[in-house]
Amino acid sequence: MGALSALEETLENRWRALWARVLDKEPVEVVEALRRECDDNAVVCGEGRVMVPNAYDVELPDEVHEHLTRSGTEVGQALTDSLSRHAERRGYEWAGPLTVHVARCLDVPNGRYRVASRVMHHVSADGFFRAAH
Repeated sequence: MGALSALEETLENRWRALWARVLDKEPVEVVEALRRECDDNAVVCGEGRVMVPNAYDVELPDEVHEHLTRSGTEVGQALTDSLSRHAERRGYEWAGPLTVHVARCLDVPNGRYRVASRVMHHVSADGFFRAAH
């Protein structure tokens, strides 16, 4: 299990470096906001069974979103992977297929990002992305 943990740590470090380079901010803030949103909306459904929302939206200021779109970075997938690992460590179950959608927002309240979650039943990840565009 040591090699797997080392690989996960390496991936997390590369993820942080990507965000730092792209956003000129600590990526930990957005990742932590997603994790907090997940944790805050966890519902205990029975002994040892905790359900969490499966659809997450990250809204970014126009200039940051534009930069991400231009660079072709798969930020939504990287955030999805990070959140998936977090839920696995916590033993959470998703309410359906997990998606993290990154969108442009002209009115981000703190000027940096906004994170929200919801439960989307019976929607595939592909269907979610088609509906969002």
